[in-house]
Amino acid sequence: MLHYIFNWLIKSDLPGARLLTYTSFRSLLAIVLSLLLSAWLGGILIRYFKKKQITETLREFDKNNLKAGVPTMGGIIIIIAILIPCLLVGRLNNVYMMLLLATTVWMGILGFVDDYIKTFKKNKDGVSGKVKIVAQVGLGLFVGLTLYLSPQAVMRENITIEKSNNTEKVYHKKTPEKLNKTTIPFIKNHNLDYSEIMSFCGEYKEEAGWILFVIVTILVVTAVSNGANLNDGMDGMLAGNAAIMGVALALLAYVSSHVGWAEYLNIMFLPGAEEIVVFAFAFIGALIGFLWYNAFPAQVFMGDTGSLTIGGIIGVIAILIHKEILLILLCGIFVAENLSVIMQVAYFKQGKKKGIKQRIFRRTPLHHHYNLEDEKLDKECTYIFKGPERPLHEAKITLRFWIVTLIMAVITILTLKIR
Repeated sequence: MLHYIFNWLIKSDLPGARLLTYTSFRSLLAIVLSLLLSAWLGGILIRYFKKKQITETLREFDKNNLKAGVPTMGGIIIIIAILIPCLLVGRLNNVYMMLLLATTVWMGILGFVDDYIKTFKKNKDGVSGKVKIVAQVGLGLFVGLTLYLSPQAVMRENITIEKSNNTEKVYHKKTPEKLNKTTIPFIKNHNLDYSEIMSFCGEYKEEAGWILFVIVTILVVTAVSNGANLNDGMDGMLAGNAAIMGVALALLAYVSSHVGWAEYLNIMFLPGAEEIVVFAFAFIGALIGFLWYNAFPAQVFMGDTGSLTIGGIIGVIAILIHKEILLILLCGIFVAENLSVIMQVAYFKQGKKKGIKQRIFRRTPLHHHYNLEDEKLDKECTYIFKGPERPLHEAKITLRFWIVTLIMAVITILTLKIR
C-alpha cells in the first residue's frame, strides 16, 4: 500500500520518496513493524484470552501447574503481525506476495477452526485428519497451478560456459522463461528439470512435468505443515526453529532475486522474488515478537492456528524460490519429528500383532522422548531407545533443538557454494 503512495510521491520529486522502492529498506521496515506489532498485540490478546478462558485442552501427561490455564490460539498474533506489514510495504500485484498472503490466510483459517473446536467444543481431536489433509492438498494444488498459469512466475536459467583455459563463465538467459526446474544441492550445474524426469511421456513431457511439479508442491506443503504442527510441543520450540528457518529462506530468496548474486552463485534468477524477501522478514519479526511471550515459561501457546500456518509458509516459500529439495536439510527437525511418529506407530502396531508392547522412543514426537519421567513409562513395554538417565528440562531441549536447526540452516546456505 505504502509502495503505491511513494510511487506517486516520486513523480512529485519529493526528497527521500525513492527509499521505499528499495527491497532492503522495505524488508527492514517489515521486520521492525512485525516485531513491534507482535509484541504489542501479544499483551492485549493474552489478557483478552485469559478473560474469555480461551485455554488449550491439554493431554493427561501435560496437565501440570505450568501449562494449565495458559491461553492458546496465539497464532492469531503471528498472522496479524505478518499480514499488516506486508499489506503496508509489499507490492500487492506481485504473484509471489499474493500466494504467500493467501497461504497465511488459508492455513490460519484451518488452524483457527481446529483450535476453536478444541477450545470451545471441548473436542481435543479438533478438525479431523482427513479435513486437514484435504485443506493442505488444496493449498498445494492452488500454489502449483498458480505458478503454472501466472505469467509473472518465470525464471532466467543459469548457464555455464567452459572456456579453453579451464575457466568458467556463468550467465543468465536474457529472456525469462516459464520453466519447472528446481535446485539440487551439492551438484554443479544443479538444476533438475521436472519435464526431463517425465521424458517418457514423449511430446507431452512438458505438461507431465508440470503435473509432477504440482504433486511435489502438494507433498511439500503437507509434509512441512504437519512437521511444524508436531514440533509445536514445548515453550518456544517451533517459534525459534521457524525464525531460524525464515532467516535462511530470506537469504536464499534474496540471492535468487538479485541477478548479480544469482550469477556469482550459479543459481537461477527469479524476477520479482524480492517480494518473498519482504514477506520472509515480516515472518521472522512476527515470530521473534511472539517469542517474547512464548519462551519458557510460556504466557501463550500458538495452537494449530500458528503451527499449521508456519509450516505452510515455510513450504510455500521453498517452492516459490525452487529450493524445495533443500527443505530436507533446512527442516531436518521437522523431518525427524515426522519420522519419529511414523516409526513409533508402525513399530507399536507390529508388536501388537504379536501380542507384545514395544516402542522405539519413550514418547513421540521426538522432543517428548527426552523429558518423559521414568515413573510415567509403561513398565510392560520394551523401548529401543531408553532416553537420558534423567529427563531434561524442556527449556534445555528447546535450546538444543534450536542449535540443531541453526546448524542445518548454515549447511543449507553453504550448499550454494559447496558443489
